[in-house]
Amino acid sequence: MEVFKRAIIQPGPPESFALQTVQEVIKPQKQTKLAQDENLFLENILRLLLQEFVSAAFQCGEKVMQYGQSIDANETAQGHIPRLLDIVLYLCEKEHIEGGMIFQLLEDLTEMSTMKNCKDIFGYIESKQDILGKQELFARGKLVMLRTCNQLLRRLSKANDVVFCGRILMFLAHFFPLSERSALNIKGVFNTSNETKYEKEPIEGICIDFNFYETFWGLQEYFSNPASINHSPIRWKKFTSSLSVVLNTFEAQPLSDEEGDANNLEEEAVNFSIKYLTSSKLMGLELKDPSFRRHVLLQCLILFNYLKAPGKGDKDLPSENMKDEITSCEERVKKLIELTPPKGKEFLHKIEHILEREKNWVWWKRDGCPPYEKQPAEKKAVPDGSKKRKPRWRMGNKELSQLWKWADQNPNALTDPQRVQTPSIMDYWKPLAEDMDPSAGIEAEYHHKNNRVYCWKGLRLSARQDLEGFSKFTEYGIEGVVPLELLPQDVRSKYQAKPNDRSKRSKKEEAKNNAHQVEENQIAATPATEMDGESIRTDTTATPMEFDAVPIPGSQGGTSTSDELQKNSPDTDNDPEAGQLEADAEVEAGIIDENDADADADADVDLDASG
Repeated sequence: MEVFKRAIIQPGPPESFALQTVQEVIKPQKQTKLAQDENLFLENILRLLLQEFVSAAFQCGEKVMQYGQSIDANETAQGHIPRLLDIVLYLCEKEHIEGGMIFQLLEDLTEMSTMKNCKDIFGYIESKQDILGKQELFARGKLVMLRTCNQLLRRLSKANDVVFCGRILMFLAHFFPLSERSALNIKGVFNTSNETKYEKEPIEGICIDFNFYETFWGLQEYFSNPASINHSPIRWKKFTSSLSVVLNTFEAQPLSDEEGDANNLEEEAVNFSIKYLTSSKLMGLELKDPSFRRHVLLQCLILFNYLKAPGKGDKDLPSENMKDEITSCEERVKKLIELTPPKGKEFLHKIEHILEREKNWVWWKRDGCPPYEKQPAEKKAVPDGSKKRKPRWRMGNKELSQLWKWADQNPNALTDPQRVQTPSIMDYWKPLAEDMDPSAGIEAEYHHKNNRVYCWKGLRLSARQDLEGFSKFTEYGIEGVVPLELLPQDVRSKYQAKPNDRSKRSKKEEAKNNAHQVEENQIAATPATEMDGESIRTDTTATPMEFDAVPIPGSQGGTSTSDELQKNSPDTDNDPEAGQLEADAEVEAGIIDENDADADADADVDLDASG
């Protein structure tokens, strides 16, 4: 211990001599990190040294954190104990010793000190909060720190040490993560032990409505345990009747702005007390106090907010009549808060905002308190000399912006061979062809033909690149559109057209085309005549230039009759039996039916008769 005593009074920062001091005392196997037994030995030495300093401070009558003086590099006075704690904290931070050792020393120090000294000790803890909260130290000592703070809270008076209790709670809120379950009231248990004691019998010589006094302070029983109202209609009815009496009194005795200005709320905050006095002698004065009235009305809003809290089961939800009563009472309470000076409207707005945020807190607890802290994103190191190109435009949505930022220069992106391109017919239909192969053993429910988007895109692609395959969709469905080259031989035969069908179809189309060609030639040969069934009348309105424009050999005077036009036409058969013979031949060959042949023969006979 003498080595540590000399190190404590040594000037300079702890990093200049702390490790050398530990190596001189322990002589560890490793030069920079102690083993488990070595850590235990060092911890015992430090705890004994700390106990010696605290005992000496008590004997001298000095404060624990100010016992002894040593001059550091900045020439500021520092006690022996803070100096010792700084050395241990540095060794824990650099992982030379076990990380939980500093927390153990702080717990011992608070247990050995009075409450006055504990305030100075806790001030040191608050000043080192950032270092103590580092991950390598927090994981080792969070439970010890929680136990230390809880022990301090038990020793403190909730009425006289309100500020110190608040400091401890604020430290715990900053030290532990937001999603730490140990600091939460998961089940929503109320502190029913906090009883409000008031007079049960009237005191002689005091002119006051004792029934109102008893009714007013009796509301605290319901405020301390709101769950008791939810499941008992009798208690709820009694509560609403008592609350109605109190609200009627508040409405009958409104506060003026002068009374609100007379009570300085900022000065009250300095001397804030956690509980109000319940003496019947003070009842009249308390009713005229704006701060007192606000607290009572705020308790009403908190109770109503609990009864309407989200996420409850059907059994815990209030009835319809109860909801209507809650709404009416809540409106009255809000109106009274708004009329209570000073700044009633602003106070009500802030309270409504806090209660709305409370709903999110309730939902989070009932969902199992999932962690919602986000880890900071790792920044990628940018090499020297290269500048990060910022997007020049925001195109309106994520997809268009991504297209714009695809490459440094957009023309390069359009010619990039690795960009997304339209697939070929073979590549696109290959998955469906594999599904159609029986040897693949793919079940029907997993076939690509069940994917409507896939089929729709494939039909669009086939309509543009494979019109022959697209035409098979009507007869065979989506599987007929698949190219035959992708299908196995046994499956290909189902979707492959027969040769006889193809020859018949081609010959039939050829015969129909010949018939249409004959009709077109006949119409072109008689452009200036009209047939009315009995005679042929020449159109006299045509000019000679129109007939001269098409000279016909063998004609006289540049004009010709319809008989001459028919004789000179190479596509017209003069023999009426020729068309009949040709049609009969086609019928015998099985290319066209008998009706089509008769129709063609009748057409040729009519033309000859008209000639």
